[in-house]
Amino acid sequence: MTTILHRIPAQPASDGAGVKIKRVSQGRNFHILDPFLMIDEIRSEAAGDYAAGFPSHPHRGFETITYMRQGLLEHQDHLGNRGVIESGGAQWMTAGRGVIHSEMPLQTEGFFHGFQLWLNLPAKEKMRDAEYHNLVTGDIPLVQQGTHQVRVLGGRYPAGNDIVTGPIGDRTTDPHLWDIELNDTSDLSFKLDPGLKVLLFVYEGKLTVNGDPLFQHQLVTISADTPMTLKAEQPAKLLLLGGRPLAEPVAQYGPFVMNTREQIEEAINDYQAGTLTGT
Repeated sequence: MTTILHRIPAQPASDGAGVKIKRVSQGRNFHILDPFLMIDEIRSEAAGDYAAGFPSHPHRGFETITYMRQGLLEHQDHLGNRGVIESGGAQWMTAGRGVIHSEMPLQTEGFFHGFQLWLNLPAKEKMRDAEYHNLVTGDIPLVQQGTHQVRVLGGRYPAGNDIVTGPIGDRTTDPHLWDIELNDTSDLSFKLDPGLKVLLFVYEGKLTVNGDPLFQHQLVTISADTPMTLKAEQPAKLLLLGGRPLAEPVAQYGPFVMNTREQIEEAINDYQAGTLTGT
């Protein structure tokens, strides 16, 4: 039987230039989501909730994964990278030593729905070079399991006798990110690798995992030691996040995530001095 370790409701918040979001975080209890740090969901048909976007801002010490279910979002950064995340696409950005970037909607009306995840970097990699990947829909494997669908943005999904691998790998945290759509009442069962921390975030509908109820706009942390079976009486959608916990000290201040307060102060000083990115 799956053991649900924590239930964490998403809370209304705003970020960037006033973008309205739902956020899952655990404040300073970073070990609960480790190696993830935060999950934001943007979902609105009102342009006033999202159109102002996220003007130029810095990051250091972690990775961001932005996944658009529907809408258009443009990324630009100090390295000259530019990418448009279209419906069904994503970007995977490793801030490392430092990135200064913006993320701006390319629409002024219509439905806009996406997620941004913050994924920690181990201490030895926090000052690595920045890296950016723009992923279009065709880059992200789509697994059909009966009427159910699983989009594999990261990690390894066991589809029968096959293993479907997401486009971004080679990470110390071994990140898994699956977007799962349950479209009928049949079971969807799988088993993850031992040692992964597993998070489930329901963003539409409700379902059960091994009989335990999961509700919309709620994240749960669960034990991955046994096979998992998802079941929904009505269509439901959720994100599965998995990763290897770092079990390291975490110090965070705004867009900087390091291991000590001294490193945070260094990041602030570097940003103010114009040397955050080292370029």
